[in-house]
Amino acid sequence: MNLSDFFNSYPGRYIAQSFLHSLIAAIITDRALHVWNISNPLIRQRFRLIVVLLPVLLFPLYQLINPDRGGISFRLNSLFDINRWLNLELWGVVPLGWFFISIIFIATAIFLFQEMIPILKHIFESKNSAFDTRDPDDYPVVRQALEPLPVEKPDVFIFDDDEYVLFSTTGKNAAVFISTGIIKTLTVEQLQAAITHEIAHIIRNKRPFLIMIFFFRVIMFFNPVVLLEFRRITQEEEKICDDITVSLTNKPHALYETLKKLYHKDKNINPLQLGNLSEMRDTLEEYSHNIHIENRIVRLEKTSIQEPYGEWSKLIFTVIIIAGICYFVV
Repeated sequence: MNLSDFFNSYPGRYIAQSFLHSLIAAIITDRALHVWNISNPLIRQRFRLIVVLLPVLLFPLYQLINPDRGGISFRLNSLFDINRWLNLELWGVVPLGWFFISIIFIATAIFLFQEMIPILKHIFESKNSAFDTRDPDDYPVVRQALEPLPVEKPDVFIFDDDEYVLFSTTGKNAAVFISTGIIKTLTVEQLQAAITHEIAHIIRNKRPFLIMIFFFRVIMFFNPVVLLEFRRITQEEEKICDDITVSLTNKPHALYETLKKLYHKDKNINPLQLGNLSEMRDTLEEYSHNIHIENRIVRLEKTSIQEPYGEWSKLIFTVIIIAGICYFVV
């Protein structure tokens, strides 16, 4: 099977068209968020989910509606036909389709090595490793931080480590793990904010909807647009948990002070000044993470939480526009 035959096959058409549909969805969604000035992270996340969900569903739905959609007559009257472009040759030698295939392979590799393998590794290690934990009752500051919270408290495990380590596990036995280094560094209010943020993740992860979203992300493992958009969705998730934390503690200052202490690093880092590619990659990731943390801090300092009401009509309208345009993109 040559390249042209592949992109005319069902799998090839699905890959190519889902890429185009996700790109169109990302552009329209970004413009919708900007035009309507939507800042609430919960609503922004719902809009960004369009980019992950629709490309999975649209191609088989369109084929069900019109089985001849991939034919020549439909392509001649379409808004955009990707096959015309994929068959073009760069410098008269290399078909553009091979360049597209290389992007697909790169996106797949990133998905495997930066997302899927670390998740599987974390699941395996969490089942087969045991922390040498201490009794939380030995740390009155932790009990003092937990008591006022108006939610069901998960188990809190403390382990001896001077590094700043804080994470939560989900499932039946949801728990929060916290290092002694953090306990020594934070005040009671800041410790409460840090633990509450992890509790917010536990609350959110109990919803099967989020699991379903990751399942759709896995289906689109090859799609570079979905790769980028899914990372933006996870950033919105952090802001949603920030809002839950503030609503439970009513202390936004404690949360942004905690972020500053634990995660906000040197903002003068310039990854472009480094010569080593591996070092540049690590520094670039740290630089990007630092920008995200700084954005969360500024948001907590300057903005109030907005209730996510009255946005469903805009979301549905956006979905209809995207679906209508993508039908004529093959």
